Amino acid sequence: MTSPGSSPRPTGSEPSHRRLDARRNHEKIIAAARELFGEHGLQVTVPQVAERAGVGRATVYRSYPSKDDLILALAREQLQALERLTLTALDSADAYQGLRDYVPELFERLAQDRVLATVFFEARLSPAGHLLDLVGRLVEAAIPSGRIRADADQLDVRVVLCGTVRQLIALDQWDPALWRRYGEMVLNAFHA
Repeated sequence: MTSPGSSPRPTGSEPSHRRLDARRNHEKIIAAARELFGEHGLQVTVPQVAERAGVGRATVYRSYPSKDDLILALAREQLQALERLTLTALDSADAYQGLRDYVPELFERLAQDRVLATVFFEARLSPAGHLLDLVGRLVEAAIPSGRIRADADQLDVRVVLCGTVRQLIALDQWDPALWRRYGEMVLNAFHA
């Protein structure tokens, strides 16, 4: 029993209610960020995400101290899937065939996710940079086949592959068939 003017005692369910609210807010933030970044690219600001999610900026910053943290949260699962795909191609008995199979699949996945595509080509977030290093290793592993240019290296991967991805994003081209076409062109650029 409480006296007049005093606050009621917290109940045992209050912490779980706060956790439920936090989970709902997290889901709203992620959904809003995915929508906004998908519509406008990564130049969207955290305040815009907060507004779309219907939460305060502090709520977003509590979970994601920087915009990069939010972007990484959106792309983490897809980056991990791409890393597994890349490692599988690297483990292929025929590195050239691994590369031939890998690049179209990579472009297919990037065409389906604007956030992932942008994080990939910028490569400033650690997982994306690591992924590009793996792609470079895959290209280098295919050189002994004689079907890939002997002078192909990491810089070529970043310029040719990421340059293509960047232009498709800049031109707002998201048709998977078009991305597959340019994936083939990237492969052709590496041919001996």
